Amino acid sequence: MRSWPRTSWRRASSSRRAKKALSGSARAKGMTGYRTLAAKGEAELVIQRSRFIGRGFPVESEAAALAILADIRKAHWDASHNCFAYRIGPDGGCARYSDDGEPGGTAGLPMMEVLKSRGLTDLLVVVTRYFGGILLGAGGLVRAYSRSAAAAIQEAGEVAVLPALRYHITIPYNRYGGLEALLRERAMVEAVDFGQDVQVTALVETAQAPGFCKAVTEKSDGRCTPALLGEGWLRRPCPPRD
Repeated sequence: MRSWPRTSWRRASSSRRAKKALSGSARAKGMTGYRTLAAKGEAELVIQRSRFIGRGFPVESEAAALAILADIRKAHWDASHNCFAYRIGPDGGCARYSDDGEPGGTAGLPMMEVLKSRGLTDLLVVVTRYFGGILLGAGGLVRAYSRSAAAAIQEAGEVAVLPALRYHITIPYNRYGGLEALLRERAMVEAVDFGQDVQVTALVETAQAPGFCKAVTEKSDGRCTPALLGEGWLRRPCPPRD
């Protein structure tokens, strides 16, 4: 089995230590949101007889990224190269990439540039190459790894992750019918409990929260006032890129 020296890794920032990813509640403060992968994605390209298997993973920590990377290296121990790039944190402050034996700057860095150009974070992309016997040259490698990373991301899909506020709303039964459509349209309803009154827990995009609270109060003639519970995140699908 091949060894994987740490010297093959490159930091994407000048700092010697990757910045620790912030917790969900801390990230929400002062942020307008970020984009990441909707799910895992995989795509395979064959270029000049070489197989390039691109995989994308949403991750929330460097430890999670490294664990996935270790699994791929174990599963594809016989591959010519397992190159990777990851960005973690609201501004991608924790970032690494590796050429894994390919000529310097022809694999990991182009993959990282794909992540940056799309404004993505909290993700890992790995491209596994099985050499087909034909040298691609530096330019060919850059294009191959860039295409493979982009194809994996395309298969995974993207979501916008937006800072949100979580509210609890107590609604009398005679007011629920008038508010139900508003809740479904302007919030993500997490829970509804039909007890003595209707108890609703909902997430609202932070930027839309003042208008939402005002609308609920007005629609209920002042009978219902959303009570803030805390912070959260809303995930909204992004349309496919061209």
